[in-house]
Amino acid sequence: MTNAQGDVKNTALAREGVARIEWAGREMPVINGIRERFRKEQPLKGIRMTACLHVTSETANLMLALKDGGADIRLTASNPLSTQDEVAAALLVEYGIPTFAIKGESTATYNQHLTASVEHRPQITMDDGADVVALIHKTRRDLLTDIVGGTEETTTGVIRLKALAASGQLAYPIIAVNEANTKHFFDNRYGTGQSTLDGITRATNILLAGKNFVVCGYGWCGKGVASRARGMGAQVIVTEVDPLRALEAVMDGFQVMPIAQAAPLGDIFVTVTGDVNVLDRPSFNTMKSGAVLANSGHFDAEINLKALTEMSESKKDLRPFVEEYHLADGRTIVVLAEGRLVNLGAAEGHPASVMDMSFANQALCAEYMVQNHASLEKAVYDVPKFIDDEIARLKLEAMGVKIDTLTAEQEHYLNSWELGTE
Repeated sequence: MTNAQGDVKNTALAREGVARIEWAGREMPVINGIRERFRKEQPLKGIRMTACLHVTSETANLMLALKDGGADIRLTASNPLSTQDEVAAALLVEYGIPTFAIKGESTATYNQHLTASVEHRPQITMDDGADVVALIHKTRRDLLTDIVGGTEETTTGVIRLKALAASGQLAYPIIAVNEANTKHFFDNRYGTGQSTLDGITRATNILLAGKNFVVCGYGWCGKGVASRARGMGAQVIVTEVDPLRALEAVMDGFQVMPIAQAAPLGDIFVTVTGDVNVLDRPSFNTMKSGAVLANSGHFDAEINLKALTEMSESKKDLRPFVEEYHLADGRTIVVLAEGRLVNLGAAEGHPASVMDMSFANQALCAEYMVQNHASLEKAVYDVPKFIDDEIARLKLEAMGVKIDTLTAEQEHYLNSWELGTE
């Protein structure tokens, strides 16, 4: 039963969750440094925050940094399948952070958890997919009087927020953490690339080498998935609607073609577009029997499971997170993790070392919003460059990597127009 203190699967899992959180923390030196500073300076003291994020060991380290910075924070899951139950239990029991998250929760429970997470009237929202922002703007507008700003973690959420802003309805400023270079260059590319293949491999244990691997979408996430699939020996095909991204995929050495052409060729399909019905009835009609479908976009809308169900006579579970649909013509199509985020549904999500940068952005942008909200319009903002640069500097420092600095002469040259060919 959901209550104000939280709702998790099993509080007895808490000690196991602590071990996982501490293990992830070893790979998160940037967020650890921020946590240490926050503990001393208390920049979030008394600030009520609602965080709607994937409840993982990496997220837990962010929550601890925010709490140590003085925040009164509540955490709820941003996806019904992405929660690590032992981590949720640890946050609630061992660290005293009200947490509302159960792996595999129903849509009704998911929505109850969203509602519970905002009952303490947050001043800052921290979202991954913009579900909390949507809830507040649709049905809890009474909360807007207290909210001063927010942050957004992922591409899909930024798309939703920009649409909200374009309609003139966005009610408070939000920083698009996803747009930080230290987020999408690394988290989206290296994190999604590795964790998506990890999810597919854990769920199926199939060999990727020699398979026709279709990547739908060649944004930063698609780039990562395509690169890692090629590294595992797969023959990678990319589908796109954006001509520049399609051209880039060609130049990167991938086959590029329409989904109608790729559908009968693919052995494995991964959607990473942030759009709806990317794999739909026409594709299902021509796929090989046994084709495997997975999604690494935020919402479970990219594979049209309603159409696939209508085309099927039955379905059955083959393994955890592996469902086989039996089509009327005798073919089978396999769907992983219910069409939800395969990297979090069937695996553990991104490695901690890459989430270190993403969550450093979240922490520092929350601090920036508390300090600067009065001067910000009701708009979607990019991460300030000085924050992006500082996170990159801190990450390099933690990795023991040194770089050059400009001389005074070089600085002068770059900031002048007079000097040229001599």
